[in-house]
Amino acid sequence: MRQDPYELDQPRRETVLSAIVQRCAQRGWSLIALHVRTNHVHVVVDAEQTPGRVMNDLKSYASRVLNADGFDARDRKRWARHGSTRRLLDQKNIDAALTYVVEKQGEPMALWTTTRTPPAH
Repeated sequence: MRQDPYELDQPRRETVLSAIVQRCAQRGWSLIALHVRTNHVHVVVDAEQTPGRVMNDLKSYASRVLNADGFDARDRKRWARHGSTRRLLDQKNIDAALTYVVEKQGEPMALWTTTRTPPAH
């Protein structure tokens, strides 16, 4: 590691949450659930693109918004090179992922589900 681990404090978590909600809307992706934690992000989204493409797009866009909002230097590394991506092929898997993201992460931090009004950014 060339930089200290990146920690998302509450303002950064809310910024990342808002950026991901916004990016999904821009791309026409159906965001199902999103939970931004101190050192990682969980997203359940319905998109035609590959999971890797969606993940890279969301990480890039969140970084651009964090930079634009003046949180860190532009060369700050925030994300791992890759991440865990899975296709959810049926409703049972989608429901399990939704439960995991919303209910199994400990105390909610920056949480968005289809029942929550998206934040403005």
